[in-house]
Amino acid sequence: MASDFDDDDDKGSSSGSRVLKEFDCPSCNANNPVDETFTDQDEVRCNYCGSEFKVTITSEGRVKYKEV
Repeated sequence: MASDFDDDDDKGSSSGSRVLKEFDCPSCNANNPVDETFTDQDEVRCNYCGSEFKVTITSEGRVKYKEV
């Protein structure tokens, strides 16, 4: 069952068009710095557990990760 996860850490600007350089994996909590930045609707993969997530950024600037 896929579910949404919020990233409560403010690691970017407060606008809806945030560009991110890292994320904390919702599955294993590992911090994942990335070489290429990512933003809304991109997919990211945890370098530690291998889980993949689709990134959604709300109009309030909150980042959500949905497992794919």
